Amino acid sequence: MSELALVTGASSGIGKAYAERLGADGHDLIVVGRRKDRLDELAASLPEVTVQVVAADLSTDDGVDTVAELCASQPLTMLVNNAGVAHYMPISELSAQQARELVHVKVLAPTMLTRAAVPGMLSRGTGTIINVAGMIAFSGPAPSSLMPRRAVYAGTLAHTVAMSQTLSAELEGTGVRVQVVCPGVVATEFHTVQGMDLSTVPRMTAEDVVNGSLRGLELGEVLAAPGVGDYNLLDAVFAADLAAFGAQSPTLAQRYQTK
Repeated sequence: MSELALVTGASSGIGKAYAERLGADGHDLIVVGRRKDRLDELAASLPEVTVQVVAADLSTDDGVDTVAELCASQPLTMLVNNAGVAHYMPISELSAQQARELVHVKVLAPTMLTRAAVPGMLSRGTGTIINVAGMIAFSGPAPSSLMPRRAVYAGTLAHTVAMSQTLSAELEGTGVRVQVVCPGVVATEFHTVQGMDLSTVPRMTAEDVVNGSLRGLELGEVLAAPGVGDYNLLDAVFAADLAAFGAQSPTLAQRYQTK
């Protein structure tokens, strides 16, 4: 049976790079995005594999339901939840519609697509789920002087990290792997859509993000951070998380007790 990967947000940037790399590696593809013309161009550029184009807007319930049905009904060997939306701003500037769209695309859609894909992967005893987040997921403790707040955006990425790590543990020993990818600043259209000119800022290529992700799978990394050279830093974060989690007590901490 041939490998079959479904990639969301495949019309540009990291999603397109995943599709191109997986296609070059021989995977048949289901490519999902809002811009059908770009998806058609992508499909035409990959004549050696079968590519199904699905125009769907993951900020809508109908779009999520359409793609979830494919995740449930097709024999996927890989699901790449990459779709994103460029609502990168403080919450005071974020409209209700933008907030709703951001959470729909970055939280609800990956949750529902993963939920739909996992049973089939479990029944087949194999599969890989890759969720694309970002290093901003780790930026919460930063003071405002160091980094402007992007609370909702950062929160969606932190959700992706926690969900992926927990799901990886849930599926341990089943043959189904989970990875969350956390790149830094990447040379894609994301910032351009925001009206930000980062042309002078050092940025990783989308292709290197994908290279890091797939190599991370080979290394057994649940969290792949393509731009972090010392993985011990990430291990220290994970250890601190677990230390805090394990240190909780049913007794009110002394600092909260009134004198």
